[in-house]
Amino acid sequence: MSRKFLGEIMIQAKWIDEEKLAKALKFQQQQGCLIGEALVKLNYVTEEQVAQTLGKQLGIPYASKENQILNPEKGQGLDKIIPEKFARDSAVIPLFIENNVLAAAVTDPTDIMMLDNIKLVSGMEIQLFISTKAQILKVIDVFYQGQSDMIDTVLDKALDGKGGGTSDSDVIASDGKLDLDKVIIGESKGAQSIKLINAILKQAISERASDIHLEKFDEKVSLRLRIDGVLYERSAPPTELVDALISRVKILSKLDISERRLPQDGSFSIKYQNRTIEIRVSVCPTVFGEKLVMRILDKGSVELNIQLMGFEPRQREDFLKAATSPTGLIFLTGPTGSGKTTTLSGILNAIKSTELNIMTLEDPVEIKMEGISQVQIKPQIGLTFSSGLRSFLRQDPDVIMVGEVRDNETAEACLKAAMTGHLVLSTLHTNSALEAVPRLLDMGIEKYLLAGTLLCLAAQRLVRQLCPECKVPYRPPQSEIDQFMAESMITPLPDPGKLTFYKARGCLKCNNMGYKGRKAIYEVYFNTDAMKYIIYKDADVQKLAAEAAKSGAWNLRASGWRKVLAGVTSSEDMLSVTVSER
Repeated sequence: MSRKFLGEIMIQAKWIDEEKLAKALKFQQQQGCLIGEALVKLNYVTEEQVAQTLGKQLGIPYASKENQILNPEKGQGLDKIIPEKFARDSAVIPLFIENNVLAAAVTDPTDIMMLDNIKLVSGMEIQLFISTKAQILKVIDVFYQGQSDMIDTVLDKALDGKGGGTSDSDVIASDGKLDLDKVIIGESKGAQSIKLINAILKQAISERASDIHLEKFDEKVSLRLRIDGVLYERSAPPTELVDALISRVKILSKLDISERRLPQDGSFSIKYQNRTIEIRVSVCPTVFGEKLVMRILDKGSVELNIQLMGFEPRQREDFLKAATSPTGLIFLTGPTGSGKTTTLSGILNAIKSTELNIMTLEDPVEIKMEGISQVQIKPQIGLTFSSGLRSFLRQDPDVIMVGEVRDNETAEACLKAAMTGHLVLSTLHTNSALEAVPRLLDMGIEKYLLAGTLLCLAAQRLVRQLCPECKVPYRPPQSEIDQFMAESMITPLPDPGKLTFYKARGCLKCNNMGYKGRKAIYEVYFNTDAMKYIIYKDADVQKLAAEAAKSGAWNLRASGWRKVLAGVTSSEDMLSVTVSER
């Protein structure tokens, strides 16, 4: 019996159709890649779906954390049989040993050379499982580092006076990037500041941190990692090392190490798990010395699939309807750090094609995307949002994304671009989506022009996701039930006597936090004819909200309650990031 093609299996699974397969085959020929890779790059399927399909095609079981297979056995010495460096370089994770046969998960079971290398390193026959590279690398992080604190390991080694292994020069790649894949925590030579910065960066990335805060106070040093929007204390370095640590980061960022009176901003890149991660650096003088904040911009951890971002089906439909319009304005609002850039990047990723010229103007460019022209503003040389936008209009764009509307000039430039046949997406800092209307009017935009060009207004917040391994169901108290019934805007309302919510508990899988990852909640208002009339007449926010509710749209709090009901987040966390509008 002949083996079915990958595309054929995916069509049978209803993940793609004939049209998408034809486009992927054409893309495959153009790019010279595998068909599975082509389907992923076109956002037709996920890496997980490709791995599952390839497993079916080859008759190899699919391994993931969800089906409990991608979970290495402890106590079998697997970390000695397959060393960490080999595991990372080959994207292989040992799972268990049975009858002197090593079970291992790989990304490409057809790579004969890689399979021979696994046999040679382990000295065993191999039973294969298939998984994605991202999942395997995440398991490697946990399995080889365990739950131990890498920073503590370095500090303990420093106190013991032990060293040896990889030198600082060894971990700086030829392109100037710091290569963390070559760093073996606790075994690096050189200055303590070098070893500690390597450990801090590696641990922060392993813990999915978005920011690293290091600052000195009168009698103590604080090292904190922002994980899922919350700052957590970590083992702090000795006071006498803080200045050396900051100087080390300044050197990596090409900042002035002698300047300690003025704030400085810079950046550097690191290589980790075969991907490049940008580190944005900010150094600010305080009364006790300099404070260091490092923002970790890891494209590998960013989800650009709009199906997985947190949109409810109706919201996603309305947003995509606006995003596929040939002209008009789309505004996404929310506070700093609420994921606006990620959402807009996901929307652009969903609509991009060879038929569209998409250009973005950002400060800075945080998520680099293929097929999209991205420009970073440089105010010091006169390249601002408004001046850059004017130059964009001479580049024959179809879609323009402006990172943020900060002033009247930029707002007017966005409006003119939308009025001259372009689709313009941008962000604003307002508390709700509909408050963007009076904010834009305050910037000097005429009511009749705004009413005619505005396509969609949206707002978002990020809620922490409950750890699926340890979340605990509970019967909500009556006060919480009453609040849910009043604010959820669900029609029809569920039986209050059968409501079940979930709360955080904490386990080893989530480092006893009870939460793992974040999910966006949205309010999305497509600008209907009735709403256009209200904007034209008096732009009253309350009237706009009432009209939007009539059309079936709902606010942030209502979206949050839907996530609580689905067991995605806790009511406590959701209520902390949303405001009641009743």
